[in-house]
Amino acid sequence: MPQLPAPAYPADVLARLEADAKEVIARYPSSRSALLPLLHLVQSQEGFVSRTGMAFCADQLGLTTAEVTAVATFYTMYRRRPSGDYQVGVCTNTLCAVMGGDAIFDRLKEHLGVGNDETTDDGKVTLEHIECNAACDFAPVVMVNWEFFDNQTPESATQLVDDLIAGRTVEPTRGAPLCTYKDTARILAGFPDARPGAVEASGGAGPASLVGLKLAKGEAAPQARVVGPRGETPRDAQSQKGAEHLSSHARPSADPHPTTSPFGAPDATQQTSASDPEHPAGPAAEEGE
Repeated sequence: MPQLPAPAYPADVLARLEADAKEVIARYPSSRSALLPLLHLVQSQEGFVSRTGMAFCADQLGLTTAEVTAVATFYTMYRRRPSGDYQVGVCTNTLCAVMGGDAIFDRLKEHLGVGNDETTDDGKVTLEHIECNAACDFAPVVMVNWEFFDNQTPESATQLVDDLIAGRTVEPTRGAPLCTYKDTARILAGFPDARPGAVEASGGAGPASLVGLKLAKGEAAPQARVVGPRGETPRDAQSQKGAEHLSSHARPSADPHPTTSPFGAPDATQQTSASDPEHPAGPAAEEGE
């Protein structure tokens, strides 16, 4: 059935949002580019993107409500229904799942008495499973209002939501201190986080995330090495075998016409289909086979 037009914001709320929207739109050469931050802005007002919020965005940007709705329903960071003060997301993607993410999610559903994308009766916590948050080296990961809580267990995650509901201070593993979901949405809209020390506390990647970068730059500790898959020789042992192989080929060859290896030392003649009867070359494949 057709819906009635979305109700308008109260006059004072509308005036404040229009002033904020004007500031956001001025950042972009094309006004419609401001749609994503404007959706965060209206989400900071109600805690979700309502039909009223989408109508407001459409009016500010000269778009149709259908165009705004298409974007708001595409991105999962935009809530479509009222949500709690704390959005608790449990990563259930591959690595987090096998490391315990599924067990954490099941425990929290039972402990909170809610299902996926549902909010506790007190309006404090909304629980949902989320896709990969690029923190696999800290798996399993739980996020609260998009701040990281790394290396979680069912027990630690249960304590986490209990602390949130009780109003106790909770510190993310890394990143800025927690604020409410509405405050987080306003920050995502591009407005500064005015809390003292919040920006400085944001930090960067954790130590586990930087190990690969240090290895690539040769900055890792001397004893650090890359471990190969099970059953394969570790890379350092392979390097030793490779060095011995090159050394053996550095001896004079009986071949009067030795080939030269890429390392500059005489090398054994390469086996080809003509010189290796056990591995003859097959017919040339047609293009596309």
